[in-house]
Amino acid sequence: MKLNEIRDNEGARRRKMRVSRGIGSGKGKTGGRGGKGQTARTGVSINGFEGGQMPLYRRLPKRGFTNIFALRFMEVNLSSLQNALKAGKLDGKKTITGDDLVKAGLSRRLHDGVRLLGKGELKEKISIEVAGATKSAIAAVEKAGGSVKILQIAKPLKEEKKNKKEKPKG
Repeated sequence: MKLNEIRDNEGARRRKMRVSRGIGSGKGKTGGRGGKGQTARTGVSINGFEGGQMPLYRRLPKRGFTNIFALRFMEVNLSSLQNALKAGKLDGKKTITGDDLVKAGLSRRLHDGVRLLGKGELKEKISIEVAGATKSAIAAVEKAGGSVKILQIAKPLKEEKKNKKEKPKG
């Protein structure tokens, strides 16, 4: 066998279907698009339309809601804290705050505060100020000889509606 004799197996390559090139091609006249109308044109977008029947997405009940007052916390595990201390990104001798964690690269933003999670283990004594912490995280920090201070967070309050409209005197 020589390189110039190499060929594909018989039937391995099929010619491209030439759509809308006459009735003899088998895909002529309408070009596989059916009859006239919206779907025969380009740019048709009627996803979810079920021929006038009530669509599935409208038959199903709506569930849940988005709480606009929910607080977003930066979550930090004990293992990532330990890695940052080991790498020298955090100073374990002074109190660690949320800003220190952002500067250390544990998160990009502080959001509404820091929540300390108990995954991993802590070997160094630290003092940390967070918005919230799990029981296992607090226990692990105290076991290592450190302390956790939980900060009070100012929750966003709904503006009070003013029902009474003052009428001008006179």
